[in-house]
Amino acid sequence: MKPGDVVVIPAGVAHKRMESSPDFRVIGAYPGGRNWDLLRGLPGERPRADRNIAAVPLPDNDPIAGPGGPLKQIWKAQPS
Repeated sequence: MKPGDVVVIPAGVAHKRMESSPDFRVIGAYPGGRNWDLLRGLPGERPRADRNIAAVPLPDNDPIAGPGGPLKQIWKAQPS
């Protein structure tokens, strides 16, 4: 990462900030008023996780570049 970079993490992708420089910022947003859904990979969680991921709609627009931004073109929905 370098200054100005943006990472959009799709539903179902595990992530954790292990370390960062003092000027690094994380901004979380959940479109459409949704809340975070934390699962840790415990036995039995996978079916629920798969259902929850499949239920997340594609974003209406690119959260950085707006409606004409590239996110919707590069976002790939996985077959269920």
